[in-house]
Amino acid sequence: MKLQRKNRLRALSLGAVAVSGALALTACGSDDTGTKPGGSSSSAAAGSIKCDGAKGQLLADGSSAQKNAIDAWVKNFSQACGVQINYKGAGSGAGVTSFNQGQIAFAGSDSALKPDEVVASKKVCKGGQAIDLPMVGGPIALGYNVPGVDDLVLDAPTLAKVFDSKIQKWNDPAIKKLNPSAKLPDLKIQAFHRSEDSGTTDNFTKYLIATTPDNWKYEGGKAWQAQGGQAASGSAGVAQGVKQNPGAIGYFELSYAKDMTTVAIATGAKSPVKPSTDSATADIAAAKVVGTGADLSLKLDYNTKAEGAYPLTLVTYEIVCDKGNKPETLPATKAFLTYLASEDGQKVLAQNDYAPIPEEIIAKVRTTVASLS
Repeated sequence: MKLQRKNRLRALSLGAVAVSGALALTACGSDDTGTKPGGSSSSAAAGSIKCDGAKGQLLADGSSAQKNAIDAWVKNFSQACGVQINYKGAGSGAGVTSFNQGQIAFAGSDSALKPDEVVASKKVCKGGQAIDLPMVGGPIALGYNVPGVDDLVLDAPTLAKVFDSKIQKWNDPAIKKLNPSAKLPDLKIQAFHRSEDSGTTDNFTKYLIATTPDNWKYEGGKAWQAQGGQAASGSAGVAQGVKQNPGAIGYFELSYAKDMTTVAIATGAKSPVKPSTDSATADIAAAKVVGTGADLSLKLDYNTKAEGAYPLTLVTYEIVCDKGNKPETLPATKAFLTYLASEDGQKVLAQNDYAPIPEEIIAKVRTTVASLS
Protein backbone atom coordinates (compact mmCIF):
# COMPACT_ATOMS: atom_id res chain seq x y z
CA MET A 1 0.00 0.00 0.00
CA LYS A 2 1.43 3.37 -0.97
CA LEU A 3 0.84 6.00 1.65
CA GLN A 4 1.12 9.68 1.01
CA ARG A 5 4.11 11.19 2.79
CA LYS A 6 1.92 13.32 5.00
CA ASN A 7 0.29 10.18 6.41
CA ARG A 8 3.43 8.12 6.65
CA LEU A 9 4.48 8.99 10.22
CA ARG A 10 1.01 8.35 11.60
CA ALA A 11 0.80 5.06 9.75
CA LEU A 12 4.13 3.86 11.09
CA SER A 13 3.08 4.44 14.67
CA LEU A 14 -0.36 2.90 14.25
CA GLY A 15 0.72 0.08 11.98
CA ALA A 16 1.98 -1.89 14.93
CA VAL A 17 -1.61 -2.54 15.99
CA ALA A 18 -1.73 -5.19 13.29
CA VAL A 19 1.28 -6.96 14.71
CA SER A 20 0.68 -9.90 17.03
CA GLY A 21 0.83 -9.40 20.75
CA ALA A 22 3.55 -12.03 20.58
CA LEU A 23 5.89 -9.26 19.54
CA ALA A 24 5.34 -7.36 22.75
CA LEU A 25 8.20 -8.92 24.66
CA THR A 26 9.41 -6.62 27.38
CA ALA A 27 12.34 -6.69 29.74
CA CYS A 28 10.07 -8.34 32.28
CA GLY A 29 9.86 -11.48 30.12
CA SER A 30 7.47 -13.12 27.72
CA ASP A 31 4.14 -14.81 28.34
CA ASP A 32 4.86 -17.54 30.89
CA THR A 33 2.32 -19.87 29.30
CA GLY A 34 4.07 -19.74 25.95
CA THR A 35 0.82 -18.96 24.15
CA LYS A 36 1.01 -16.45 21.34
CA PRO A 37 -1.92 -14.04 21.05
CA GLY A 38 -3.02 -13.91 17.44
CA GLY A 39 -2.04 -17.49 16.69
CA SER A 40 0.02 -17.57 13.50
CA SER A 41 1.05 -13.89 13.51
CA SER A 42 4.43 -14.65 15.07
CA SER A 43 5.32 -17.22 12.43
CA ALA A 44 4.10 -14.84 9.74
CA ALA A 45 6.44 -12.16 11.03
CA ALA A 46 9.30 -14.63 11.18
CA GLY A 47 8.55 -15.72 7.63
CA SER A 48 9.15 -12.19 6.34
CA ILE A 49 12.70 -12.07 7.77
CA LYS A 50 15.53 -12.67 5.30
CA CYS A 51 18.39 -14.58 6.94
CA ASP A 52 20.84 -14.20 4.03
CA GLY A 53 23.38 -16.69 5.37
CA ALA A 54 23.15 -15.55 8.98
CA LYS A 55 24.39 -18.18 11.43
CA GLY A 56 26.12 -18.64 14.76
CA GLN A 57 25.77 -16.04 17.48
CA LEU A 58 26.13 -12.29 17.93
CA LEU A 59 27.34 -10.47 21.01
CA ALA A 60 26.13 -6.90 21.43
CA ASP A 61 25.84 -4.35 24.21
CA GLY A 62 24.87 -0.77 24.91
CA SER A 63 21.75 1.31 25.39
CA SER A 64 19.34 0.04 28.01
CA ALA A 65 16.79 2.40 26.47
CA GLN A 66 16.23 0.07 23.53
CA LYS A 67 16.47 -3.19 25.51
CA ASN A 68 12.74 -3.90 25.38
CA ALA A 69 12.69 -3.37 21.61
CA ILE A 70 15.81 -5.49 21.11
CA ASP A 71 14.24 -8.32 23.12
CA ALA A 72 11.22 -8.37 20.80
CA TRP A 73 13.36 -8.20 17.67
CA VAL A 74 15.71 -10.94 18.88
CA LYS A 75 12.81 -13.27 19.57
CA ASN A 76 11.48 -12.93 16.03
CA PHE A 77 14.88 -13.02 14.31
CA SER A 78 16.18 -16.00 16.27
CA GLN A 79 12.99 -17.91 15.53
CA ALA A 80 13.42 -17.26 11.81
CA CYS A 81 17.18 -17.67 11.43
CA GLY A 82 18.39 -19.72 14.38
CA VAL A 83 20.97 -17.09 15.31
CA GLN A 84 21.63 -16.56 19.02
CA ILE A 85 21.90 -12.85 19.89
CA ASN A 86 23.07 -11.78 23.32
CA TYR A 87 22.42 -8.07 23.93
CA LYS A 88 23.48 -7.05 27.44
CA GLY A 89 22.02 -3.51 27.63
CA ALA A 90 24.67 -2.29 30.09
CA GLY A 91 24.37 1.32 28.92
CA SER A 92 25.46 3.41 25.95
CA GLY A 93 28.91 4.16 27.34
CA ALA A 94 29.65 0.48 28.00
CA GLY A 95 28.43 -0.44 24.52
CA VAL A 96 30.68 2.03 22.70
CA THR A 97 33.67 0.98 24.80
CA SER A 98 33.09 -2.72 24.12
CA PHE A 99 32.63 -2.07 20.41
CA ASN A 100 35.86 -0.11 20.12
CA GLN A 101 37.66 -2.89 21.96
CA GLY A 102 36.48 -5.37 19.34
CA GLN A 103 34.42 -7.38 21.83
CA ILE A 104 31.00 -7.13 20.17
CA ALA A 105 29.50 -7.13 16.66
CA PHE A 106 27.47 -3.96 17.17
CA ALA A 107 26.59 -1.50 19.91
CA GLY A 108 23.52 0.49 20.81
CA SER A 109 23.91 4.11 21.89
CA ASP A 110 21.45 6.90 22.62
CA SER A 111 24.18 9.40 21.75
CA ALA A 112 25.96 9.69 18.43
CA LEU A 113 29.64 8.82 18.39
CA LYS A 114 32.08 11.54 19.36
CA PRO A 115 35.03 12.31 17.03
CA ASP A 116 37.54 10.57 19.30
CA GLU A 117 35.32 7.48 19.44
CA VAL A 118 35.19 7.37 15.64
CA VAL A 119 39.00 7.61 15.50
CA ALA A 120 39.31 4.78 18.03
CA SER A 121 36.93 2.61 15.96
CA LYS A 122 39.32 2.56 13.01
CA LYS A 123 41.50 0.05 14.87
CA VAL A 124 38.54 -2.36 14.90
CA CYS A 125 36.95 -1.47 11.55
CA LYS A 126 39.79 -2.41 9.23
CA GLY A 127 39.71 0.01 6.30
CA GLY A 128 36.60 1.72 7.65
CA GLN A 129 35.11 3.31 10.76
CA ALA A 130 32.12 3.10 13.07
CA ILE A 131 28.90 4.79 11.95
CA ASP A 132 25.61 5.73 13.63
CA LEU A 133 22.40 4.17 12.29
CA PRO A 134 19.22 5.63 13.89
CA MET A 135 16.98 2.63 14.51
CA VAL A 136 14.79 3.30 17.58
CA GLY A 137 12.95 6.45 18.57
CA GLY A 138 11.07 7.24 21.70
CA PRO A 139 10.10 9.69 24.38
CA ILE A 140 12.01 9.98 27.63
CA ALA A 141 9.19 9.81 30.13
CA LEU A 142 9.34 11.49 33.51
CA GLY A 143 7.68 9.03 35.84
CA TYR A 144 6.71 10.14 39.32
CA ASN A 145 5.31 8.71 42.54
CA VAL A 146 3.31 11.36 44.39
CA PRO A 147 0.30 9.94 46.26
CA GLY A 148 -2.94 11.68 45.33
CA VAL A 149 -1.52 13.42 42.25
CA ASP A 150 -2.62 11.74 39.03
CA ASP A 151 -1.93 14.64 36.67
CA LEU A 152 1.23 16.70 36.85
CA VAL A 153 2.55 19.43 34.58
CA LEU A 154 6.16 20.59 34.73
CA ASP A 155 8.24 22.82 32.48
CA ALA A 156 11.95 22.85 31.72
CA PRO A 157 13.00 25.41 34.38
CA THR A 158 11.13 23.54 37.10
CA LEU A 159 12.54 20.17 35.98
CA ALA A 160 16.06 21.60 36.03
CA LYS A 161 15.59 22.85 39.59
CA VAL A 162 14.06 19.54 40.72
CA PHE A 163 16.94 17.47 39.34
CA ASP A 164 19.54 19.93 40.64
CA SER A 165 18.10 19.83 44.19
CA LYS A 166 17.02 23.48 43.99
CA ILE A 167 13.36 22.47 44.47
CA GLN A 168 13.06 19.88 47.24
CA LYS A 169 9.35 19.66 48.15
CA TRP A 170 6.39 18.74 45.96
CA ASN A 171 4.34 21.67 47.29
CA ASP A 172 6.98 24.18 46.15
CA PRO A 173 5.40 27.40 44.78
CA ALA A 174 6.89 26.80 41.31
CA ILE A 175 5.15 23.41 41.05
CA LYS A 176 1.94 24.82 42.55
CA LYS A 177 1.87 27.54 39.90
CA LEU A 178 1.92 24.94 37.12
CA ASN A 179 -0.65 22.74 38.89
CA PRO A 180 -3.14 25.08 40.60
CA SER A 181 -5.84 22.41 41.07
CA ALA A 182 -3.56 19.59 42.27
CA LYS A 183 -3.35 18.62 45.94
CA LEU A 184 0.42 18.73 46.21
CA PRO A 185 1.72 17.20 49.47
CA ASP A 186 4.44 18.52 51.76
CA LEU A 187 6.62 15.63 50.62
CA LYS A 188 10.35 15.49 49.97
CA ILE A 189 11.33 15.04 46.31
CA GLN A 190 13.65 12.14 45.51
CA ALA A 191 15.03 12.71 42.00
CA PHE A 192 16.48 9.53 40.52
CA HIS A 193 19.22 9.60 37.87
CA ARG A 194 21.44 7.04 36.18
CA SER A 195 24.51 5.84 38.05
CA GLU A 196 26.49 4.79 34.95
CA ASP A 197 27.34 6.57 31.70
CA SER A 198 24.06 6.79 29.86
CA GLY A 199 22.81 8.11 26.55
CA THR A 200 19.45 8.69 28.21
CA THR A 201 21.16 11.03 30.67
CA ASP A 202 22.92 12.71 27.75
CA ASN A 203 19.62 13.37 25.96
CA PHE A 204 17.82 14.47 29.11
CA THR A 205 20.52 17.00 29.96
CA LYS A 206 20.74 18.17 26.33
CA TYR A 207 17.06 19.03 26.64
CA LEU A 208 17.68 21.02 29.82
CA ILE A 209 20.70 22.80 28.34
CA ALA A 210 18.76 23.71 25.18
CA THR A 211 15.60 24.89 26.93
CA THR A 212 16.73 26.41 30.22
CA PRO A 213 20.48 27.11 30.22
CA ASP A 214 20.12 29.64 33.06
CA ASN A 215 18.86 26.87 35.34
CA TRP A 216 21.08 24.03 34.10
CA LYS A 217 24.68 25.18 34.01
CA TYR A 218 26.32 21.78 33.57
CA GLU A 219 28.10 20.86 30.36
CA GLY A 220 26.10 17.68 29.84
CA GLY A 221 27.21 14.30 28.56
CA LYS A 222 26.62 10.67 29.46
CA ALA A 223 27.75 11.05 33.08
CA TRP A 224 25.38 12.65 35.60
CA GLN A 225 26.85 15.94 36.88
CA ALA A 226 24.25 17.61 39.09
CA GLN A 227 24.39 17.45 42.86
CA GLY A 228 22.17 15.37 45.12
CA GLY A 229 19.45 13.00 44.05
CA GLN A 230 19.44 9.20 44.01
CA ALA A 231 21.44 7.07 41.58
CA ALA A 232 20.29 3.79 40.05
CA SER A 233 21.64 1.48 37.36
CA GLY A 234 19.93 1.36 33.97
CA SER A 235 16.52 2.62 32.95
CA ALA A 236 14.99 -0.36 34.73
CA GLY A 237 16.76 0.58 37.96
CA VAL A 238 15.60 4.20 37.82
CA ALA A 239 12.03 3.12 37.10
CA GLN A 240 12.10 0.66 39.99
CA GLY A 241 13.42 3.37 42.31
CA VAL A 242 10.53 5.65 41.39
CA LYS A 243 7.94 2.91 41.89
CA GLN A 244 9.25 1.98 45.33
CA ASN A 245 9.71 5.46 46.82
CA PRO A 246 6.88 7.92 47.47
CA GLY A 247 8.05 11.39 46.43
CA ALA A 248 10.29 10.03 43.69
CA ILE A 249 10.67 11.20 40.10
CA GLY A 250 12.99 9.86 37.40
CA TYR A 251 13.66 9.80 33.67
CA PHE A 252 13.52 6.70 31.46
CA GLU A 253 12.05 5.51 28.19
CA LEU A 254 8.28 5.18 27.93
CA SER A 255 8.46 1.38 27.79
CA TYR A 256 9.71 1.43 31.40
CA ALA A 257 6.79 3.57 32.59
CA LYS A 258 4.28 0.74 32.84
CA ASP A 259 1.81 1.19 35.71
CA MET A 260 3.24 4.63 36.45
CA THR A 261 2.01 8.19 36.09
CA THR A 262 4.07 10.45 33.83
CA VAL A 263 4.62 14.20 33.63
CA ALA A 264 3.08 16.34 30.90
CA ILE A 265 5.62 18.92 29.74
CA ALA A 266 4.64 22.54 29.20
CA THR A 267 6.51 23.52 26.03
CA GLY A 268 4.85 26.80 25.11
CA ALA A 269 2.28 25.05 22.93
CA LYS A 270 -1.40 25.49 23.76
CA SER A 271 -1.49 22.31 25.82
CA PRO A 272 1.16 20.43 27.83
CA VAL A 273 2.34 17.29 26.03
CA LYS A 274 2.40 13.76 27.45
CA PRO A 275 4.96 11.21 26.27
CA SER A 276 3.63 8.85 23.60
CA THR A 277 4.85 7.19 20.43
CA ASP A 278 2.89 9.68 18.33
CA SER A 279 4.16 12.76 20.18
CA ALA A 280 7.75 11.49 19.96
CA THR A 281 7.50 10.70 16.25
CA ALA A 282 6.17 14.21 15.68
CA ASP A 283 9.33 15.61 17.24
CA ILE A 284 11.75 13.20 15.56
CA ALA A 285 10.23 14.06 12.19
CA ALA A 286 11.83 17.50 12.54
CA ALA A 287 15.29 16.02 13.16
CA LYS A 288 18.07 16.74 10.69
CA VAL A 289 20.73 14.32 9.50
CA VAL A 290 24.06 15.88 10.48
CA GLY A 291 26.35 12.89 9.96
CA THR A 292 28.65 12.71 6.97
CA GLY A 293 29.25 9.88 4.55
CA ALA A 294 27.55 6.69 5.71
CA ASP A 295 26.98 8.14 9.20
CA LEU A 296 23.34 9.09 9.84
CA SER A 297 23.53 10.85 13.22
CA LEU A 298 20.66 13.28 13.85
CA LYS A 299 20.14 16.64 15.50
CA LEU A 300 16.89 16.68 17.51
CA ASP A 301 14.74 19.73 18.22
CA TYR A 302 14.48 19.90 22.01
CA ASN A 303 12.99 23.40 21.82
CA THR A 304 9.93 22.47 19.81
CA LYS A 305 6.70 24.32 20.53
CA ALA A 306 4.70 22.47 17.90
CA GLU A 307 1.30 21.28 19.03
CA GLY A 308 1.39 17.63 20.08
CA ALA A 309 5.19 17.33 19.78
CA TYR A 310 6.89 15.92 22.88
CA PRO A 311 10.25 17.69 23.28
CA LEU A 312 12.12 15.17 25.40
CA THR A 313 12.94 12.43 22.91
CA LEU A 314 15.91 10.29 22.06
CA VAL A 315 17.07 8.23 19.11
CA THR A 316 19.03 5.05 19.71
CA TYR A 317 21.72 4.33 17.15
CA GLU A 318 23.06 0.92 16.20
CA ILE A 319 26.82 1.37 15.88
CA VAL A 320 28.58 -0.80 13.35
CA CYS A 321 31.57 -0.62 10.99
CA ASP A 322 30.81 0.76 7.55
CA LYS A 323 33.71 -1.38 6.27
CA GLY A 324 35.88 -3.94 8.00
CA ASN A 325 33.22 -5.84 9.94
CA LYS A 326 34.42 -9.25 11.11
CA PRO A 327 33.71 -11.81 8.36
CA GLU A 328 32.39 -14.38 10.83
CA THR A 329 29.69 -12.04 12.19
CA LEU A 330 28.96 -9.80 9.17
CA PRO A 331 26.18 -11.96 7.63
CA ALA A 332 24.24 -12.19 10.90
CA THR A 333 24.83 -8.53 11.80
CA LYS A 334 23.71 -7.38 8.38
CA ALA A 335 20.63 -9.62 8.33
CA PHE A 336 19.60 -8.57 11.84
CA LEU A 337 19.98 -4.84 11.13
CA THR A 338 18.15 -5.30 7.82
CA TYR A 339 15.21 -6.73 9.76
CA LEU A 340 15.31 -3.92 12.34
CA ALA A 341 15.12 -1.28 9.62
CA SER A 342 12.44 -3.09 7.62
CA GLU A 343 8.78 -2.11 7.68
CA ASP A 344 7.95 -5.19 9.77
CA GLY A 345 10.82 -4.48 12.16
CA GLN A 346 9.80 -0.88 12.68
CA LYS A 347 6.20 -1.92 13.33
CA VAL A 348 7.39 -3.75 16.43
CA LEU A 349 8.43 -0.45 18.01
CA ALA A 350 5.04 1.18 18.62
CA GLN A 351 3.76 -2.12 20.04
CA ASN A 352 6.46 -1.76 22.70
CA ASP A 353 6.00 1.98 23.43
CA TYR A 354 8.79 3.15 21.13
CA ALA A 355 8.51 5.49 18.16
CA PRO A 356 9.30 4.24 14.64
CA ILE A 357 11.96 6.21 12.79
CA PRO A 358 10.32 8.48 10.17
CA GLU A 359 10.29 6.95 6.70
CA GLU A 360 12.57 9.52 5.10
CA ILE A 361 15.31 8.65 7.60
CA ILE A 362 14.80 4.89 7.90
CA ALA A 363 14.97 4.57 4.10
CA LYS A 364 18.53 5.90 4.27
CA VAL A 365 19.31 3.44 7.05
CA ARG A 366 18.15 0.53 4.85
CA THR A 367 20.42 1.65 2.03
CA THR A 368 23.39 2.00 4.37
CA VAL A 369 22.86 -1.41 6.00
CA ALA A 370 22.79 -3.01 2.54
CA SER A 371 26.23 -1.53 1.83
CA LEU A 372 27.96 -2.79 5.00
CA SER A 373 31.04 -4.85 4.30
